[in-house]
Amino acid sequence: VQLVESGGGVVQPGGSLRLSCAASGFPFNSYSMRWYRQAPGKERELVAHISGDGGSTNYADSVKGRFTISRDNTKNTAYLQMNSLKPEDTAVYYCSARWGFRDVYWGQGTQVTVSS
Repeated sequence: VQLVESGGGVVQPGGSLRLSCAASGFPFNSYSMRWYRQAPGKERELVAHISGDGGSTNYADSVKGRFTISRDNTKNTAYLQMNSLKPEDTAVYYCSARWGFRDVYWGQGTQVTVSS
């Protein structure tokens, strides 16, 4: 089983990034997917959630209207489109595959830095 995030980097405030989470080794469309982030010295925070069929999404208040979670079950990949980025969005971003009420699989994380 693998979850591999990509797409992180350094971006100026107001910029955009798209993170990808490529999954393998499990029935991707049977799992909901989540993006979390963790900033230095802070606890891991749930950013966004998407159901297995992609029909239901939820967001943290801090990213609503700026971030969009999506998935392509034909490519076994989840995405996080991040627009209007702010310095406070700086963190390591992780994807997880969720079964029921438990995050079962985790990626290794990708760094996002928002700085001028």
